[in-house]
Amino acid sequence: MSTEGPGVDDAIRTMLLFMPRIVGRVKKIRIPDELQSFSLAPRHLSLLAYLLFEGQMGVNELAARLEVAPATVSLMVSELSRKGILERHEDEADRRRTLVSIADAHRPAIDSWLGKGATAWRKAFEPLSAGERQMFIDTLAAYDREIAQE
Repeated sequence: MSTEGPGVDDAIRTMLLFMPRIVGRVKKIRIPDELQSFSLAPRHLSLLAYLLFEGQMGVNELAARLEVAPATVSLMVSELSRKGILERHEDEADRRRTLVSIADAHRPAIDSWLGKGATAWRKAFEPLSAGERQMFIDTLAAYDREIAQE
């Protein structure tokens, strides 16, 4: 291995060892007791994460960020609103627009649950330059695209 880093095969070997361990640890993150009965699925996690870290948003903005159709987000928002996890309210600036936010009653549980991952990512990303962070994100995105094709 050179001082610049591992060769491609060594990097692949390392990642093939890391990924199952990382996925296993993520799967073990326990859903808080107060959220257990809501049957939250992986598709809900990204939506909740955006609302938690970015604040209230419109359905179209959520759809764009999640890279899914607005109808898909509308269905998820309806489902989570019926369960009391999300709240919908009129945008004061544009009454035709509906904003979605996490219900105050569930915000602490969602924050403690998703916040653990955010803290871990912050510790991993802070020592990196902006370019290094972007390279890491681009690399994971490329891996995701390739895995999805198989």
